[in-house]
Amino acid sequence: MYIHELDDWPNFRWDRIKLTDRLAAVRHRQGRLTGRMEALGFELRAEAVLHTLTEDVLKSSEIEGESLDKAQVRSSIARHLGMDIGALTPADRNVEGVVEMMLDATRKYNEPLTEERLSAWHAALFPTGRSGMTKITVGAWRTDQSGPMQVISGPVGRERIHYQAPAAQRLEKEMHVFLSWFNSDDNAGDFVVKAAISHLWFVTIHPFDDGNGRIARAIADLVLARSEQSPQRFYSMSAQIRKDRSAYYDILRETQISGLDITNWLEWFLDCLDQAFKGAEDILVAVLKKARFWERHKGEQFNIRQHNMINKLLDGFEGKLTSSKWARLTKCSQDTALRDLTDLLTRTIIVKEPGGGRSTSYALSDAG
Repeated sequence: MYIHELDDWPNFRWDRIKLTDRLAAVRHRQGRLTGRMEALGFELRAEAVLHTLTEDVLKSSEIEGESLDKAQVRSSIARHLGMDIGALTPADRNVEGVVEMMLDATRKYNEPLTEERLSAWHAALFPTGRSGMTKITVGAWRTDQSGPMQVISGPVGRERIHYQAPAAQRLEKEMHVFLSWFNSDDNAGDFVVKAAISHLWFVTIHPFDDGNGRIARAIADLVLARSEQSPQRFYSMSAQIRKDRSAYYDILRETQISGLDITNWLEWFLDCLDQAFKGAEDILVAVLKKARFWERHKGEQFNIRQHNMINKLLDGFEGKLTSSKWARLTKCSQDTALRDLTDLLTRTIIVKEPGGGRSTSYALSDAG
């Protein structure tokens, strides 16, 4: 029996005493991280936010098995935030939609969560009205016309049902109760706990044909932004969840069949959030490394192609950087790409990677 089938659904309960130390520790680290990031200069703080939001959008989609182009995501976020990061990569409609949803959640965190707002998020996620090749109901609750909403795995004929959501005819009532609770000031006792409950509750109702996980994580991010009273994101829960996606799905399944005591889910959420704070240290290191690089090379001459490609390397270039990739990404000839690279090699800003074989690849020098 799923928890939404129980008589006292959705009266969640949990062991507050058992959570006390965990919650206090997480809140302490949250405060320290926010204070540390706020102490950065404006430009470094903006870079950290851009890095974090890019990871959040990418990883939330990866959790659902969808890969987005990093350059498109980063450019889309920068454009929406009015940031100058040099050449902007045009973004597909689906990338724009995910970015718009995430920014609406985190930058308008104090606005009420409504059916209309959720429908707009859903429509942004699926601008073509399809999930893959399948036509879905967009911007409205699911109808279950093709059968009950189930989370399944396995080959056709031997499917394994992991979860079955409430029937479509219950959705109006279920979402009314959820949204009334969400928009009330008198619940949960702590915004971090409320973020965890909101995530679980929404994804258990599963009100849309697709995109429920991404929207549930956006809702949790909205509440976490409220907990800090800041639209600036310095850590990514989605990036942490993506590191152990199987554990995420396991705890969801376990919670959805284990009764209305959700202590285990809340413990898992708090531990995941704690790890996300630690992951923010990596973001800080990357941002400071980038700032130090440009400080060291202040006054040196770089053409626009070199400047943009060095930034791509500092931001975590995926794969091997070759002269042909340089030419393609900067829209220049192969000869021009080689001249750009040779100049940077001469200045020891980049080095040739070992074992290049037929195609030499390059990386930033430690001395750079």
